[in-house]
Amino acid sequence: MKGNIYIYIFVSFFVSYLIRVLPLTLIRKPIKNQFIRSFLYYVPYVTLSVMTFPAIVEATSSPVAGFLALIGGVILAFFGASLFPVAIVCCVIAFVSEYLIGICG
Repeated sequence: MKGNIYIYIFVSFFVSYLIRVLPLTLIRKPIKNQFIRSFLYYVPYVTLSVMTFPAIVEATSSPVAGFLALIGGVILAFFGASLFPVAIVCCVIAFVSEYLIGICG
């Protein structure tokens, strides 16, 4: 389990580093294509999200509780809440969901 964390960190570092360094080393002129610019901008965020979201859902004993916390956090973030309130609300949602799932099932 602990070895997986190091693999995730290395892959995240490698992808982020590669995406940032390749344009600097291979392309000497400024990139004017808007699609390529946006692609290069969002790849590190997508990579981090792809590794983080499954961990959020699998962090609880019931994936439903993790999914509910994820949905609550996305809704709060969409409406402009900062990181700290989103994290607190997600923890509360996961805790209450786990409790209710434990009682009902």
